[in-house]
Amino acid sequence: MPDEGGRNVLFVVLDTVRKDHLTPYGYDRPTTPELESFADEARVYTQAITQAPWTLPAHASMFTGRYPSEHTATQESPYLPATAGTLAESLSAAGYATACYSSNAWITPYTRLTMGFDDADNFFRALPGAVPSALASVWQWLTDGRTRPIADRIVEAGNDVHERLAESGNDSKTPEIVDEACSFADAHADGRWFAFVNLMDAHLPYYPSEPHRSRLAPDADPDAVCQNSKEYNAGAREITDEEFDDIRRLYDAEIAGMDEQLGRLFDHLKAAEQWEETAIVVCADHGELHGEFDLYGHEFAVYDPLVNVPLLVKHPDLDAGRTDEQVELLDLYDTVLETAEATAAATTVGGRPFDPNRSLLSEGRSIEDGEYAFVEYHRPLVELRQLESKAGAVGIELDEQSRFRSRMCAVRHLEGKYIRNGRIADEYYRIDDGLVESTRLPSEEPIAVELNAALDRYRSRTNGPANSNEGPEQLLSEMDDATKRRLKALGYLD
Repeated sequence: MPDEGGRNVLFVVLDTVRKDHLTPYGYDRPTTPELESFADEARVYTQAITQAPWTLPAHASMFTGRYPSEHTATQESPYLPATAGTLAESLSAAGYATACYSSNAWITPYTRLTMGFDDADNFFRALPGAVPSALASVWQWLTDGRTRPIADRIVEAGNDVHERLAESGNDSKTPEIVDEACSFADAHADGRWFAFVNLMDAHLPYYPSEPHRSRLAPDADPDAVCQNSKEYNAGAREITDEEFDDIRRLYDAEIAGMDEQLGRLFDHLKAAEQWEETAIVVCADHGELHGEFDLYGHEFAVYDPLVNVPLLVKHPDLDAGRTDEQVELLDLYDTVLETAEATAAATTVGGRPFDPNRSLLSEGRSIEDGEYAFVEYHRPLVELRQLESKAGAVGIELDEQSRFRSRMCAVRHLEGKYIRNGRIADEYYRIDDGLVESTRLPSEEPIAVELNAALDRYRSRTNGPANSNEGPEQLLSEMDDATKRRLKALGYLD
């Protein structure tokens, strides 16, 4: 039994949800009335930054309190090391009942993101107990050697299955996930519990349920719009402004469906008299691009619509209201540890030691380079294969020196942002003008020089992605043998 001072923790990720499509953040369409009501009791963060623009590394950072270069769960090594030590393992060691309910294919035993959860609803749930850990070892073997192309084909096949299920109306597991979370809370009403929930409806493809489709996208036909971002990004299909408008409206309707189910979960906790004793985190792991920067989806970029995500936290030690303090999603690791009074347990499971300055519950937080937030996007091997497949189908050959083959690393300050790219020119932007990375900064501007230096310090601390415009020789000198084997298997190295 955990210490009586610890609180229940509900951690909800609205997968692929943009901040500017939510009513608590000023959106003029009524997509999220339940979340807007929740915001009246929560601290609403307007400048929360995720550590990566896609599921695996973003969740790994939240679960370990580490940056992607530190936990290494990236497209180059798509699994969390068994020795990483996760938030769920820490809370379990502290006596909490733990559960993970998700339909996201990356949050499964084979990527080890479910380590430490007593109950984990995912693709492998029905298999015998020893099978998931064995599959994790098989997945690591597939991705670490000459068999990497097989792993990438598995991912591509999984995407195809996901698209077909969505088209048939069988995509959303959100009602089932909410049911499971409610039952879990009921089953552990006499103890303390930690429930992690990932809701996937806003991820492509968009086939929203009723009545949300009729209310927010009555004239948008899901079968008539482009539902595969790789087709657009590869140049295999054009999308008009009118079509992107339909896509956004379908996206809004998907968000509304999640909001309704989130409200059902909140209402259940209130009826069960667990609301007051439960700390609640609601965030997105990353956002989505709908034509901005000539991109669609959440690959090949680290722009703000992808990484400046919604974050709302209900906790008795946090006053409700909005804050413009810039925070990072990896801060949630320390916030949950403190909430659960499980700070000492982290080191017993191999986790990063609790850092009180990282916890959002601490006043006057003091973090080295804390005025900056950092984002990484490692070489997009999984997405690149799918992109090349779409491009090849229409006779397009992708440029070797393009963002599609580039590592990226960004540092963000409330005044400006610097993106250090691998195969394209680096980018400097103003942030304090209220525009979405449209105002370029000269590299000699003082804030740009400051950002460059901060990113150098970050890379020194974390062994982050390589410097801008890195050539093959520099990359090879930094790669370990396993990475070289993976790239050779993919045809990038001779």
